[in-house]
Amino acid sequence: MRHLIPEFEAMKKRLPPGENGVLVLPCLKRIQEDRGYVADEDIDGLVEYLGVPRIQVEEVLSFYGMLRRAPIGRFHLQVCHNVSCSMHGAERLLDRLQSRLGIAPGQTTPDGRFTLSRVECLGSCGTAPVLMVNERYYELQSEPLLDVLLEELGKP
Repeated sequence: MRHLIPEFEAMKKRLPPGENGVLVLPCLKRIQEDRGYVADEDIDGLVEYLGVPRIQVEEVLSFYGMLRRAPIGRFHLQVCHNVSCSMHGAERLLDRLQSRLGIAPGQTTPDGRFTLSRVECLGSCGTAPVLMVNERYYELQSEPLLDVLLEELGKP
């Protein structure tokens, strides 16, 4: 995290003195971009750098689902299971992914290629069911489309 301090300092200069707490989320996002997840030592470093209580950092980490505390696979497959997606077959997609990948939501394949997550909402209700792979949306998904996608990602 130390090598990110110059970036954090630039953000800090835009704030009134004593308002470091508002930097918790942007700093955590940047740490995750750099490492892939937020490690315990990152939390310790951020608490020390910002001078905020550890609980404040922990609360932000637990509230925002996009922040991760552990490494994930090369391909992060997130299946929306909100009302629209559920009504349009998200559970079938999740079942298919579990079967094809051999993992449950929250797990990563032994080869480290795929992590499967069930998420509350991806904000694309009009194109349900929706799957997100890393930062890319795959809308109007079906089991046959999912099979093609997995093949493209290298899963036979």
